[in-house]
Amino acid sequence: MNRRANADVQGRIENILADLVESGAESGLQVAAYLDGEPIVDAYAGWADRGAGRLLGPDTPIHSFSTGKGFTATVVHVLADRGLVDYDTPIAHYWPEFAAQGKERATVRHALTHTLGIPQLPPDVTPAELCDWDTMCAHVAGARPLWEPGSASGYHGWTFGWILGETVRRITGLTPAEALRTYVSEPLGVGDELYFGLPASELARAATLVEGNWAAWLATLPPDAPFRRLVVPNREVWTTAELANRRTYLLSDLPACGTTTARAAARMYAALLGEVDGVRLLSPERVTLAAGVAVEGKDRMLLGRYTKGLGYFLGLPETAGGTAAFGHHGSGGSIAFADRERGLSFGLTRTRLVAGPAAGAARVLADEIRSAVS
Repeated sequence: MNRRANADVQGRIENILADLVESGAESGLQVAAYLDGEPIVDAYAGWADRGAGRLLGPDTPIHSFSTGKGFTATVVHVLADRGLVDYDTPIAHYWPEFAAQGKERATVRHALTHTLGIPQLPPDVTPAELCDWDTMCAHVAGARPLWEPGSASGYHGWTFGWILGETVRRITGLTPAEALRTYVSEPLGVGDELYFGLPASELARAATLVEGNWAAWLATLPPDAPFRRLVVPNREVWTTAELANRRTYLLSDLPACGTTTARAAARMYAALLGEVDGVRLLSPERVTLAAGVAVEGKDRMLLGRYTKGLGYFLGLPETAGGTAAFGHHGSGGSIAFADRERGLSFGLTRTRLVAGPAAGAARVLADEIRSAVS
């Protein structure tokens, strides 16, 4: 794209965001995109905290829930590229306690593909326990798989973070937050925009989330639905604005989730596709492994049919389908992904948590950018 085309798509995205906020459909949005390693969109509109009169900026970190799983997967792949971890090595090789309850052969690949079999949380788990690293690592290490590892896939909504995060910690000696900074965010120059837990010094910069219809949608799930019964077994650990706005939660190292700007997330995915200002996170061969189809079919927790790579979802609706695009959603409508066919990466972060048709802005904005680059 030439400079004129860049300016045109930037302007169109800015106008769409302004209209969404002005209409009341959205409270605050960031959208960013890279094409062949170069930024083509960095747009934002709305409020970081309307009650405090604080406007959203391009550098305002927004908690984006499971969008952060893509960051965790990326850390694991960077370590694999350096020969520090092998996908088919049992997790217990790195973390001996994990062998309990028949998990001695469960591998890093099983964790990345959600086929390990321990998506469940204790039914009465509290937010304080959720934010206690040692408590939750002890839970996943001592949990019995609900199915034979590798035999089925079911979304490990919370447990994904402790399983892979503690594996990273055992290998590197770094907490997940430290590993993300060391291997991903600092090399890319986004050390102050791409996080798991926020440093206390950065807390005041973060956006305040507001509920749209996301919490109400969670409440419509039948109590016996696997996702509600096992993955988020009580209302206190639902992925809502109420939870995400807690100071202790935002400060916690929770690598199932992430707090980021759209431009930092898009930059990370761009650096998976190729060089960004001289930095490439993974070799092309590693990207082919990480973003290739690893499992597909019915997900035991989400109940729909999904295609997954190693830590990323493939062919999400916002990516216009097809398995050449890989990335991750977050609860309430955030998303970041890379499109290998187009050389395009995209990030959308939001302050209003929404579900269903209300979350359609991400597809509209991604389609607008895809139309411009093609």
